[in-house]
Amino acid sequence: MIYKLLLSTFSILTLATCQNQTMTEKNLTTSADTENTTHATPTPPKTAEPEMSVGLPPDSAAVELSKQEQANAAKNTAGVIYLKEGENKFLKEYEMNVTFKKMTEDSRCPEGVNCVWEGVAVAEVELMGLATRPVTVRLSTMNDAKKGHTKTQDFNGHSVSLVEVTPNTTSSKGFKSIAGNYRIGIKITKGMSGNTSDQRTTKK
Repeated sequence: MIYKLLLSTFSILTLATCQNQTMTEKNLTTSADTENTTHATPTPPKTAEPEMSVGLPPDSAAVELSKQEQANAAKNTAGVIYLKEGENKFLKEYEMNVTFKKMTEDSRCPEGVNCVWEGVAVAEVELMGLATRPVTVRLSTMNDAKKGHTKTQDFNGHSVSLVEVTPNTTSSKGFKSIAGNYRIGIKITKGMSGNTSDQRTTKK
């Protein structure tokens, strides 16, 4: 009888010990999981890149100024007749044949250089009407009566003016280097300007 009682007591103690060990292991596992969760570095959520802000609309005054500049540029080039050096054109509207014979002088200040005097470019142009002889005139980029320079010459009831000469000379390319590659822009208007230059020559 005593033997059975001891055996039962031993069995109960063994069962209790196993249950305590199981509970201890569960507690350790839970503690470890909690610690890992506490020390884990949180991953920030991904956010979309901010969109570029739309620029402010242009100022109305700036837009108006730009339109005016474009209109002025178009007005300045309207009616301009361009000729390359050595080129000939017949202008039906004016019943006139025009030839840009050559550039005789270009002392304009080179690009990128500071000059005391702006200089002058002189183009030799031949004009001929339907019922006139050829006349060669010299048109300059400036008016200087003392030096014989004039922008406008009269021919056959029209005024012929030099308004553009390209290209400009540079510090590395002077007149001799550009000679033969010039281009001029002239304007022809009906009516005489009253300018009669002694630089005009007539072919017989």
